[in-house]
Amino acid sequence: MNKLSLLFRCVRNVPQAVHVMGNKLVLPFLVCYVGLFPLVLINRLLKEQNCPNCFNIKLDMFSVLLSNSSPNIAKKFHAGHLRSTIIGNFIANLKQALGNDVIRVNYLGDWGMQFGLLGAGFQRLGSQEKLQENALQHLYEVYVQVNREAEHDGSIQLAAAEFFRRLEQHDEQALSLWKQFREITVEEYKKIYERLGVYFDQYSGESFHQSKTREVLKDLQSQGLLKTTEKGTGVVDLSAEGDLSSYATLVRSDGTSLYITSHTVVFFLCYKTDKSQSVHFQQLFQILQAMGHHWADGCVHVPFGLVVGMSSRLGEVVLLEDILNEARYRMLQNMREAKTSKELADPELTAEQIGVSALIIQDFKGPLISDYKFDWQKVLQAQGDTGVFLQYTHARLRRSDTEFPICTKNTAAAQTSLLPSVQ
Repeated sequence: MNKLSLLFRCVRNVPQAVHVMGNKLVLPFLVCYVGLFPLVLINRLLKEQNCPNCFNIKLDMFSVLLSNSSPNIAKKFHAGHLRSTIIGNFIANLKQALGNDVIRVNYLGDWGMQFGLLGAGFQRLGSQEKLQENALQHLYEVYVQVNREAEHDGSIQLAAAEFFRRLEQHDEQALSLWKQFREITVEEYKKIYERLGVYFDQYSGESFHQSKTREVLKDLQSQGLLKTTEKGTGVVDLSAEGDLSSYATLVRSDGTSLYITSHTVVFFLCYKTDKSQSVHFQQLFQILQAMGHHWADGCVHVPFGLVVGMSSRLGEVVLLEDILNEARYRMLQNMREAKTSKELADPELTAEQIGVSALIIQDFKGPLISDYKFDWQKVLQAQGDTGVFLQYTHARLRRSDTEFPICTKNTAAAQTSLLPSVQ
């Protein structure tokens, strides 16, 4: 495959992953140095992005089920999910560009004991009227309050366990309240994803496969893998000696399931979470292998580091909506202060688009595994490897498209061998 074909294969139909920085075409985790003037090259790639045969590329088509983002429902979108969302969206775009039929799934954290606590708390402190006015804010306030009370009141913990037990037994009243929380959350999250340029084909979650959990636990028990401890919990022994020196807990003493339990029911070949969950996925893959799923050898956990120091004018925040608003505000201020800025029909929309690009590119620049410090000044710089400079370059590309049109009808005959060698 020639160099231009390789570049095109990388970026075709992946507009969010094409970044021009200096004299190189940059894809996150993939840097292709080129000697051709970048504006001319990218101009050509953009013109051909809807023509899969233009560069004589033969792709094997197959379906890819890809899950990313996966925030917890009934809470405002935490900024900690930003990296998973961006990295997962890039991988999905890249897979699609390579010719795969990509099914984008948001596997929500919508089941677990925390919803027992929230359900019990809402029955005591919640208001349907406030839920209609500002749903996620009200649920957050209820959750914080009931957590605080549960630290000193054992009866609240018992009520939470009882509410979750009712959920797992499909109690109509408990399920109705939980469904209300879930539907409200998904609609609010869609607004955030739209601002990021992210979409999903399906909104799934741990709850969708809860009914099959019992079947998997029975299979584990019949294979002699699930053991009951003296405390009444159900565990799988992961130790080499079989002495329970290393194990994973799948069932609480009251019979309810845990986070890892749902992962034994529904599987993905690629999981993208922060590095703190590395042990969780090591245990999960061991369990799947012990169950006889030989394909589990191919399962991969893509860990990433955390972003440190995100803040806004409101103070130290961890809500993504606040970060997006802050990026728009700061970019708008920069535009107003810049002497070269032109009058725009909708300056706030422009500030929004550039600000979001700046956040995404900053995250791509950050180290994958190590934590990195967030710096607003660096994020919004107009020069260097930044999202602001990316948008500026994109504007020049579009301008050059009209001023210096390039013929791309006969790309197969292009003498790409004349391109300088990749360093």
